[in-house]
Amino acid sequence: MSVDVVTTFLALLAVLGLLFLAVTWTLGIWSRVTGSVPAAVVPLRDAFVELALPLGLAVALTTTLGSLYLSEVAKFPPCPLCWYQRICMYPNVALFAVAWWRRDRDVRFYVLPLVAVGTVIATYHYLLERFPDSVSSVCSTDVPCETVWVWKFHFLSIPGMAWIGFLLLGTLAVLAGRRRDGAATASDTVPDESDDREEVLA
Repeated sequence: MSVDVVTTFLALLAVLGLLFLAVTWTLGIWSRVTGSVPAAVVPLRDAFVELALPLGLAVALTTTLGSLYLSEVAKFPPCPLCWYQRICMYPNVALFAVAWWRRDRDVRFYVLPLVAVGTVIATYHYLLERFPDSVSSVCSTDVPCETVWVWKFHFLSIPGMAWIGFLLLGTLAVLAGRRRDGAATASDTVPDESDDREEVLA
């Protein structure tokens, strides 16, 4: 496969990820405002809650392998900002894998700090690509960060795809910690001793 085919495929995955983010965030805002989500959406939401950990692993692994392909096969030299984003991205493969294996729904506490830093760096890198004369650069002249190696669909570059990847990981990590509607809570499973005392006194 040619480099153009692979980068187009990665860009298509990023677009799908962007659509997922748009729908998920819209439903999240809707539920915050109205206190509920449409009944027709609940089964789909619950399915994504259950699949959040393996999906997070898939996103982290795809992003990691994609970046390695771009540097090791396509021979696009990674700039310093690319390396900083990789530092924030690569550990998520292990974090989501271990969380999925252990069924750890609290993975967000480990993932979100990396995602936050990576998102900021990817945003800065993307702006540096788009407005090289307006944004101050911290990169060396050997591998300038302003170089656009990939440009798909008139808006997606490598840091743009990384930005979507980080947001997907953050969103899936938060979803993994969500309980289903109707799931047992502490108050559902632990008997209230005050009720027993009231019955005795009565």
